[in-house]
Amino acid sequence: MRRQVSAQLQLDVTEPALLALQITAATRPEQEQLTIDCGGALIPYRELTAPHGGRLQVIDAPIGNIVIDYAATVDGEVPTPEGDEHDRLAYLRPSRYCPSDKLLATAAAEFGHLKDTGEIVTAVARWVGLRLAYIVGSSGPTDDAVDTLLLGEGVCRDYAHLVVGLLRAQDIPARLAAVYAPGLAPMDFHAVVEAWVDGAWRVVDATGLAPRRSMLRIATGRDAADTAFLSVHHGTADLTTIGVLAIVDALPNDDPAEVVALT
Repeated sequence: MRRQVSAQLQLDVTEPALLALQITAATRPEQEQLTIDCGGALIPYRELTAPHGGRLQVIDAPIGNIVIDYAATVDGEVPTPEGDEHDRLAYLRPSRYCPSDKLLATAAAEFGHLKDTGEIVTAVARWVGLRLAYIVGSSGPTDDAVDTLLLGEGVCRDYAHLVVGLLRAQDIPARLAAVYAPGLAPMDFHAVVEAWVDGAWRVVDATGLAPRRSMLRIATGRDAADTAFLSVHHGTADLTTIGVLAIVDALPNDDPAEVVALT
């Protein structure tokens, strides 16, 4: 499988800012290029290692119009980063956008009768997919899984947060993965869930908007607080334009009941 991905971000920096960027493919591919331009001058960046093969670029952005361009070609597959028992325990706990302790009653009422872990994961994904309406712009940056449940609508990160919260409430480790998703429409960065089932991470996407086998990992963490594609610190920067592209040589079919790893 050959996947080609690219992203362009344009920012208006009005006060020097520290930017944290997560748009590069996890586990560095052989073919990739990242450039950060301000008025024709290239801006250097520092690359940090993030959990589970992720990479984070730190930029000291000056005032001006910043253009970030990234492109990569990825051939074949990369093993799913499993982590250790400490990671799995961390992915059982409530987090900023996935307050699973507030979802205990809902999870028990809807899924408490199920005993098999795989069956619970499938049921949660189906339930969230039916419960929510996918509406662009319907949620805000501070909405968590409980807000999404009450609102009844959201985008991919909201679906993922609710799935993660319900799974953790059923004592199933769950984490959020930001991905490039060939076949996604409209094209954008995408968020999915990885649940720990029978000794391995299984990718779950309650939106059903793209085939899971062709997805390419960018970042992995507890929720969107860990996996945001751009964070602005110590300054002011507005995102003015964003463009994302992800294509694959052959788009696979996707059976929601099939066990799939994010590779």
